[in-house]
Order: sequence, then structure tokens, then C-alpha cells
Amino acid sequence: MATETTAITLLWEQPAAPKRGPKPTLSLDTIATAGIEIADADGLAALTMQRVAERLGVTKMALYRYVPGKVELVALMVDLAIGEPPPPAAVAGGWRQTLDSWARQMYDRFRAHPWALEATVGARAFGPNELGWLEQATAALAGTGLAGSEILDTAATLAGHARVIAQQAAGTPAGAPEQAMGDAMGAMLAGREERFPTLSAALAEPAGKDQALDFGLRCILDGVELLISRLN
Repeated sequence: MATETTAITLLWEQPAAPKRGPKPTLSLDTIATAGIEIADADGLAALTMQRVAERLGVTKMALYRYVPGKVELVALMVDLAIGEPPPPAAVAGGWRQTLDSWARQMYDRFRAHPWALEATVGARAFGPNELGWLEQATAALAGTGLAGSEILDTAATLAGHARVIAQQAAGTPAGAPEQAMGDAMGAMLAGREERFPTLSAALAEPAGKDQALDFGLRCILDGVELLISRLN
């Protein structure tokens, strides 16, 4: 709990300038950026305070003046990597188009920083950027007749779909993650078609490749649209 409280303070409050001692030479964004670069290259498991300190050219003890530990560092990294939500004015066409764009852009953020998938599970500190994304999604559904819990569940379902597809895409060539996965499964199924007949048949259809994000978003939003139509 103390670690989470410290992370919340770092995420939401402007650090006070020290009254004594040397003036700060680093910013929290600079430190988080260094951590992001390490995690992007080598994964979250490779992230250590020592490596971040070395990247910034300071000692580990000096780094602790700004960030007390890895948990707090990762919280700062997540909020910076996810970034500010897309401006709602950039999407025209109502709540459906807004949420479709919202989910696709969230997918892009997680695709760019796969380690963030691991870092954004369970009870933890949420930063202003993350809550800004959720605000955008809930605002898109305001006035539709959905209850607050339904609005939040819609946002969670869309985010979950974007996360799953981004997780599947991790480590695969950009632009063709499903093709890569399909090829891998096809190689394992070769000669075993009788044991997995329907799976083999599904993989044999070219139209079923590289469309999971589109298909899932369409199904989710179709369901929400139907629910809204029943309420109005």
C-alpha cells in the first residue's frame, strides 16, 4: 500500500523542489523515458533501477532521490508510454466511430510498448493519461441511455480486446501478426488434419487472416448498438 501511495503521489502531484542539497538535474519524464527505452528493447524483466541509472549517467542512489523503486518507475513509464488520449474532436460520426478509433489507437499504443500489457494488470496506481483514456470512452457513451456500469463495461471490453490482439501480435512482424500465427499453427497441424479437422479448415481460408481486431470491434460495437437501440 505504501508503494502504491508513493506511485500515486509521483503520478499526480508536482514534485516539490528540495530546500537543501543539490538542485535536481533530472525530471520524472526523463527517468520514465529511459525506462521505456530499456523495456521496449529488452522487456520489463530486464528493467532495473541500476540500468536506468546507467542510461542516465547517474548513480543508482542518485536515482532514488526521484523514484524510490521499480514499482513507482513502472507506473510512471506506463502513463508516459500510453500517452494522452486521442482528442474526441478528431473523430466524427458519433459514439460508435469514436470508440472504434479509441480502441484502435489503444491497440497501437500497446503494440508499440508490449511490456505495458504486463504492467497494466491488477490493482495498481493509475495515472492521469490512463484515466484520460477512460474519460474519453465514457464521454462517447454519455447520453446513450446506458447505465454507468454498462458504460464502464463497454470500455473494459473494448480495451480488453485491443490488449489481447496486441499481446498476440507481440514478437510478430508489424502488419501481419495473425498471418504469422496462422503460419506457425499451420506448420504444426500439417499431417494432423484428421485430429483437428475444423481448426485446419478454418486456417485454410485466407479471408480469416489478419482481421481479428476489425472483427472483434465490429461484434462488440454491434452488441452495444443493439443494447442502446432497445433502451431508446
